[in-house]
Amino acid sequence: MALEQIPRSPLLEEALGPGGPIVVFDGVDLAFDEKVILRNVSFTLKTGHTKIFLGASGAGKSTILRLALGLLKPDSGRIFVNGERVDNMNEDQLMAVRADLGMVFQEGALFDSLTVRENVGYKLYEETDLPLDDVRRRVEEVLGFVGLAQYVDRKPSELSGGQRRRVAIARAMTVKPAVLLYDEPTTGLDPITAATVDDEIIKLRDLESVSSIVVTHQLRDAFYMATHQAIRENGAIRIVSASGEKREEAEFIMLRDGLIGFEGTAEELRHATDPYLLEFMS
Repeated sequence: MALEQIPRSPLLEEALGPGGPIVVFDGVDLAFDEKVILRNVSFTLKTGHTKIFLGASGAGKSTILRLALGLLKPDSGRIFVNGERVDNMNEDQLMAVRADLGMVFQEGALFDSLTVRENVGYKLYEETDLPLDDVRRRVEEVLGFVGLAQYVDRKPSELSGGQRRRVAIARAMTVKPAVLLYDEPTTGLDPITAATVDDEIIKLRDLESVSSIVVTHQLRDAFYMATHQAIRENGAIRIVSASGEKREEAEFIMLRDGLIGFEGTAEELRHATDPYLLEFMS
C-alpha cells in the first residue's frame, strides 16, 4: 500500500513528510501468548540521530531491534524503515531493506575460522559482485576508521574483547548502511575498553551521518554517547563534549511494562523525578 493511502496518525504526518525520519514505530503492540512485550510503542529516528533504549531485563529493548529488522512482526501498529513499511513485508522484500541496516551483536558474532579481513568483508564477498580489489580497499578503509588496520590478517581469537567489538562495527559499516543497530555493544567490557567502542559509535554517527539505535543497560556508556561528539580537526578525529544542539540529537527511551515510560535527552533524564527512573539510575 502506498504511503499516501495509509490512514495517518499525527506522528506519521510529520514523520513521513519531506526529510522525515529514517525509522518510524507507530503504535506498535507485541505479545507472546499472554505476555505483553510492547504496548502502543511510537517513536521516530532521524538521520544522524541516536535513540538509546534503556529498561530492565525483559523490558523489550532487543525486541525493538528485531522488529526493525523484520525478524518479528508486530500484532498491530506500523513500522517504517527508509520510508518503506516493513511490518507487512515478506522475506524477499525485507532483504532489500536490511541491505541498508547494520547490526552489531552483543558478542560480536565473528566467524572464528576467518581472518579479520574476511570477517569484515564477508557480506561484500558473498552478496555483491564488487571486484576483489574494491572489496579489499573498502575493508582496509573501515578497519582504518576503527583503528584496527594492522590487525587485518589476525583471527578473532588473537584480539581483545574490545577489538572484536570494533571489528564487528567495521563489518556492519562495510556496506555503508544508513542505520546501525547495536545490541548491548559494551556489555562485558571494562570501562576503558568500553569507551573505545563508544567512540566508534559516536564517530560513525557524527562523521558518517549514520543513524543509531542502541540497546544497553550500561548507563555510563549511554550518557557518554549522548553527551559527546566527534569532530575533525587538523586532519585528526577528536571526541569532545557535545554542544547543546548536538545533545538534542540523542534521546533516551525507557521501556517499562511494555510501555514507553520516558523519552527525552540526557539532561531531561538526569532531572527526572519519577521514582522508577530514580531507582533505575541509582
